[in-house]
Amino acid sequence: MIKFTIVTCTFQAENVIGRTMESVLHQTFRRVEHLIVDGASRDRTVTLARAYKEQSDAMANGHEVCVVSEPDGGLYDAMNKGIRKAKGDYVVFLNAGDVLPSPTTLEFISRRAGASDDLPGVLFGDTDIVDDAGRFLRHRRLSPPERLTWKSFRRGMLVCHQAFYARTDLARHCPYDLQYRYSADVDWCIRVMREASERGLRLMNLHAVVVNYLDGGMTVKNHRASLRERFRVMSHHYGLFTTVAMHVWFVVRSVLKR
Repeated sequence: MIKFTIVTCTFQAENVIGRTMESVLHQTFRRVEHLIVDGASRDRTVTLARAYKEQSDAMANGHEVCVVSEPDGGLYDAMNKGIRKAKGDYVVFLNAGDVLPSPTTLEFISRRAGASDDLPGVLFGDTDIVDDAGRFLRHRRLSPPERLTWKSFRRGMLVCHQAFYARTDLARHCPYDLQYRYSADVDWCIRVMREASERGLRLMNLHAVVVNYLDGGMTVKNHRASLRERFRVMSHHYGLFTTVAMHVWFVVRSVLKR
């Protein structure tokens, strides 16, 4: 039976971390490691996380919760720490405020992944956007294609970062590139998929919503800088000409939809 490592990176997240921890706590799947990697928060984030660990331990639900709080070099540095600590077969990043849609989400994913002898390199699914109260707002505009490859992201980030389960050996081989401040997740997903392709590993579409994503976030709050950086990432992987052509198409598509 496979094991999942969920990494939640936090900083001053006392207002939103509770629902994320609750959604993991009540997963029926037992082989779960939940790493909370905190950047030395000064609010009640760490207190809440440690109380959650005590509650999970007392439930004896098979979950392993680890809370680490120390200064870091930003979000992607914290994510790299999570990858290095991960003991599961797959690692996924669930931000503070994001939740697993139902108590059986990981059970469902484990059945899909474990249905064959060879573990896929990546498991990916759909995403719903929710508000601060956890209410459904909309389905994510970009949705995964039936057949995903590392070249698919030429058309945008078709899979939400939190709906992207990477085999831990691939994740360790491709740590986040800290030269990027806002779009290292895009670069990471592309490199993980490319490494999976080179190893002959499948990318499995789960055909289900696997995360409820909190509206907003770092890239939304820094939208312009994120777009510029994402252009750099895409140019690096797909070439300048292809990237410019795709961005022209993005503009044309948005005009046609009006």
